[in-house]
Amino acid sequence: MAEVISIASPISALKVKPIIQKQLHIAPPSPAHSTFDPSKHLNFVPPSNILSLKDIGLPEDAGISPVAVSEPFPLFTPEAISIMRHEIFTDAVWQNCLISTDFAGCQLRGHCPKYAPFMHSAWTHPTTLSLISRIATIDLIPMYDYEIGNINISVNDPADVAKRSATQSASDLPVTKWHNDSYPFVCVVMMSDATNMSGGETALQTGPGEILKVRGPQMGHAIVLQGRCITHQALAALGGTERITMVTSFRPRDAFVKDTSVLTTIRPLSDLSELYFQWTRYRIEVLQERLRGMQEVMGEEQEGGRGADGEKIRGFLRGVEEWVRGTWGEIV
Repeated sequence: MAEVISIASPISALKVKPIIQKQLHIAPPSPAHSTFDPSKHLNFVPPSNILSLKDIGLPEDAGISPVAVSEPFPLFTPEAISIMRHEIFTDAVWQNCLISTDFAGCQLRGHCPKYAPFMHSAWTHPTTLSLISRIATIDLIPMYDYEIGNINISVNDPADVAKRSATQSASDLPVTKWHNDSYPFVCVVMMSDATNMSGGETALQTGPGEILKVRGPQMGHAIVLQGRCITHQALAALGGTERITMVTSFRPRDAFVKDTSVLTTIRPLSDLSELYFQWTRYRIEVLQERLRGMQEVMGEEQEGGRGADGEKIRGFLRGVEEWVRGTWGEIV
């Protein structure tokens, strides 16, 4: 019999009714100190189709890659999902990482790596990153720890499920509002058994204003979405008592690639002290790489007898100024 989760007092702080405590179950406890092993815990099969920005009527240069969204594809094994569920369904996580807002009723944020080391290792492992990057057609890395493995949870009373399934379609029941992500790419993984679910799609607004739906993934399956430049919305799934998804946000590894990250949709969902620390550290690290790169270019030009290119230097420094302004401008 599945173990019943004991959730402590933070549930009472939820602004909406997404949780019925006695119905949250997890798989049997995972082995202590489980270590992520890509040969055991990845089940990757390339997506059957990947839509480009052009395919959905958006400019090809709207983002950092021509890719818009993938069809669902297998990523993690059942064992990996079981271990991750075991990590997040603990009193410590729910006491310290639970967020509830009007945007999304029940989220767990900030549990990696402190409370979920396996999950953190899974998302930061070079093999995992290479697979996500292959689909996105650009070398990606996680934004920072605070944006690794964020959990969105919706749990329904079985009686309500039966009633709503008979009277509503899943398209009538959004899980999140229409939005653009704050970061370039996301990878969304289903952590619930979706066998009896219908719906659960991701709805995208195309360039011409039409709505395109990408089917919901099965347990352990994922989609990759360039959500910064695509307005989208998660739709509810009917036929199941829980829908739990895991979301990790990504940015380009190359510091010289365009990066339009902001904190607009993230700020209301976050511990601002931790968010601002990790945001500022990432921005400084990118700036340091850009400064080192420019220093090398200037050194090579000087050694080659070409001298300093004033216009190039001014253009670079204008970019530095914009980057710094964009950094402190998000700290409000």
